[in-house]
Amino acid sequence: MNSNGESTAQARETGTLGKLMVLLDLVTHADAPLRFTDILALAGQPRGTLHRQLTHLVEEGLLEFDGDGRYAPGLRLLDFAARSWARNEFRLIAEPHLRDLQQATGETVHLGVLRGQSIIYLDKVEGRQPVRMYSQIGNASPCYCTGVGKAALSLLPAESLVDLLAGVSFTSFTASTHVSAETLLAEIREIADQGYAFDREEHEAGIRCVAAPVWSEDRTFMGGISITGPAYRLSMELLHQWVVPVQLAAVRIMEGMRVRLGPRR
Repeated sequence: MNSNGESTAQARETGTLGKLMVLLDLVTHADAPLRFTDILALAGQPRGTLHRQLTHLVEEGLLEFDGDGRYAPGLRLLDFAARSWARNEFRLIAEPHLRDLQQATGETVHLGVLRGQSIIYLDKVEGRQPVRMYSQIGNASPCYCTGVGKAALSLLPAESLVDLLAGVSFTSFTASTHVSAETLLAEIREIADQGYAFDREEHEAGIRCVAAPVWSEDRTFMGGISITGPAYRLSMELLHQWVVPVQLAAVRIMEGMRVRLGPRR
């Protein structure tokens, strides 16, 4: 279990719903099913209260309790996730443009949205030669070491960006990962000026991408799209050639947002 669950538990409101959400967060973000004692240590709730809440979540199908006494995400969560994904307007608007970009490049294309210090992948169109990588729909990746994440960060006002990065615990995933806010801020300023970002094997060794920011007019959606693939196929020269295609796709997605999600007359 990583520290994300601990910080979530500490930061959440203390109301009943907040406590239930803490438990769902802890179980769904764990690398493996958790025992009651694991959750008790992480949640910081009284034993009796915790047992009642876990029982309610199991009864509602939000968690499952297996024969070994461990808690895992329930099938009802999958139903919620599937319905949310299928009806997400941003994803529906972007989908044809993601597929066009994949057809033009042959590589994997992502759509992600900035949520706190993470990028949440809303959609992924696999390349013609799929490569195993961390990104999956619904997964969260750190904003500071992914192309989509850095593109999204470039949309933030300077003060908001500094505040966000002040709370980031930088992890060196590869030799290329930013490990300080200072170096990242310098690159984000360049990205804001040029309108595109690269992931130079910063999150996963052997994986590169080029990304462009995507945002709604009211800035309720700030994210990006990317073309991603293995470093042995995607040279930096090739990624520079794909800057214009990924930017054009981003522009088309934003135009679709403006038309379909703009003010109704």
